[in-house]
Amino acid sequence: MTNASRRPERHKGPVTLRGEAIPPSTADERLLDSRTRDEWKTKDAWRALRILSEFVEGFEELSDLPPAVSVFGSARNKPGTPEWDLAERVGTALARAGYAVITGGGPGLMEAANKGAVDAGGLSVGLGIELPFEQKLNDWVQIGIDFRYFFARKTMFVKYASGFVVLPGGFGTMDELFEALTLVQTRKVTRFPVVLMGIDYWAGLLDWIRRTMIPGGKIGANDLDLICLTDDPDEAVRHILEADQAMADRAAAKAAADTKAAEKAAD
Repeated sequence: MTNASRRPERHKGPVTLRGEAIPPSTADERLLDSRTRDEWKTKDAWRALRILSEFVEGFEELSDLPPAVSVFGSARNKPGTPEWDLAERVGTALARAGYAVITGGGPGLMEAANKGAVDAGGLSVGLGIELPFEQKLNDWVQIGIDFRYFFARKTMFVKYASGFVVLPGGFGTMDELFEALTLVQTRKVTRFPVVLMGIDYWAGLLDWIRRTMIPGGKIGANDLDLICLTDDPDEAVRHILEADQAMADRAAAKAAADTKAAEKAAD
């Protein structure tokens, strides 16, 4: 390995920066830093165009995807661990069911899910993000997009997914989980399934929700129905397939009702 190949590397949209060319902060950090308020009038208009370009690129590249599922999980797991094996089996099961697998494109459980999808002959997608530390798209990503802004990236995770599978992870994984639950609960998106993989890992969180949030009136008891908890990749896929079928049935029933109403009005 050469010295050049070991140098730090950062992806900044379509641009790759290495070594001394890497800036000390990220695009998200500069956008959200209130200390640079004096720059907002001169620089934020250009930032808005850059943000728009990320949405345009994401829509352009992902609009032709087959049905897909977004898979989230820790970047810190290594190959050979039980959670890595679970993520790989999830990717395989989703691909065999006809779903493309979308991850954050990084290492750990994201890489495992991408690998499982590719090994099963499926389509593997990675949506990377500019971070202060070195991270690049893993080798199993077939369609990869690097984003500067988390919110643009998160839109793509939701817009092109038929459901979420959430494996054990940290703050980033929690962020994606609760973003999805909030969107479904508030009906900002049509209902789609959220599957938690790893019963032991998620048990404490769900117990706290059940014992603290629900009795305190912060959420309704039926809000937990938004979550499917399992250790079985086949059960996770079955849950997503059933939700897809239920949505298709509702759409067909609505179309039939609209047709009947139109025919009645014509009479």
